[in-house]
Amino acid sequence: MANGLTVHLLPKPDYHKTYGLFTTNYGSIDNHFVPLSGEAAVTVPDGIAHFLEHKMFEKETGDVFQVFSQQGASANAFTSFTRTSYLFSSTDHVAENVATLIDFVQAPYFTAETVEKEKGIIGQEIQMYQDEPNWRLFFGLLQNLYPEHPLHIDIAGTVASIAEITAEDLYTCYHTFYHPSNMNLFLVGRFEPEAMMALIRENQEQKEFAKPQPIQRFFPEGGKIVPVSEERMSLTRPKVLVGIKGTGQLPTGRQLLKFKTAISLLLQLLLGDTSQNYLDLYDEGLLDDSFGYEFSLDREFHFADFGGDSDQPERLAERLTTILSHWQTDAEITPENLDLLKKRSLGKYFQSLNSLEYIANQFSQSMYGDATLFDLPEIIQSLTLADLKAAGEQFIQPENFSTFYLLPKV
Repeated sequence: MANGLTVHLLPKPDYHKTYGLFTTNYGSIDNHFVPLSGEAAVTVPDGIAHFLEHKMFEKETGDVFQVFSQQGASANAFTSFTRTSYLFSSTDHVAENVATLIDFVQAPYFTAETVEKEKGIIGQEIQMYQDEPNWRLFFGLLQNLYPEHPLHIDIAGTVASIAEITAEDLYTCYHTFYHPSNMNLFLVGRFEPEAMMALIRENQEQKEFAKPQPIQRFFPEGGKIVPVSEERMSLTRPKVLVGIKGTGQLPTGRQLLKFKTAISLLLQLLLGDTSQNYLDLYDEGLLDDSFGYEFSLDREFHFADFGGDSDQPERLAERLTTILSHWQTDAEITPENLDLLKKRSLGKYFQSLNSLEYIANQFSQSMYGDATLFDLPEIIQSLTLADLKAAGEQFIQPENFSTFYLLPKV
């Protein structure tokens, strides 16, 4: 659009529901930047992106959730390390709900009183997460992998950091990161695309925005990986996570999506729940159904984590580290296993397309240039064992491993 807003419409006439997602390319790690129309960089309190998301629903006229509810829609929002998304789903009043979604996100209302009131609410939320073992486990590993980077800080911040947030801080972040040129609107479901586009265009033409300009964000360099650490809390069983921090220069666009898919397939071959490695560790009693792994890739970072509950956490960490360190010679890495995995992955992909939420959430992570969610089948089919090995050589570096233990209090 003329103001820089990116809009994607995906009509699905066979569906009854419509799902809308309005996303800004702004998350918890973006705490050091040059404000719009400013010259000097500022550092804002940790947790402010999440705090801002909470406050967006409160207006002078009341609560936006009630407006959606009266229009037959359910609404929500979430903040990640790199994005903030506002969403609704409804089966009718779609045009009204789209207008409400756009309008409330483009009309900030913060006062000293409402900001102070929110601090208590979010403080309780932070405490709740601090008492959640798997949350502590995950952020304990991130503290090891990214000791200097804001990635290791809870998305909601700390009780101390949110206490510093002012209404002025919220407006500074809002005007910098909620500019249409830093946002995208994705709609999927039952609607007429031409009429919907006309509605969105008319809505935006009635509003004035500052001239778009590139956002300058700053992140700390490096930070030495902590190889191993532990923490104790009230637990019934020990937990452990082994992590790999990606440090190499990544490709861009479609090649980045190809790299991400290659690593995901490689890790599935090594430690997926049908792999021999997984079955051996299970038979030895080192892991159970709580075991999981994930590869996360986004702007500014990529890492993998593996683990769960174990009565022998040191032994499990040792075995995982050995498997990952010697992946090149692993018996699981064969053309036959890859072909089977590709077929399974394609089956899961096509099944997931039944979910409008899945489509919208995946599509809104627009970091692959022209490549999108819909290019995945072609990418999966094209990947060879050589592609997986090349990606693995780049990503799996034993000097970038770390282990974090969460142990029961003695």
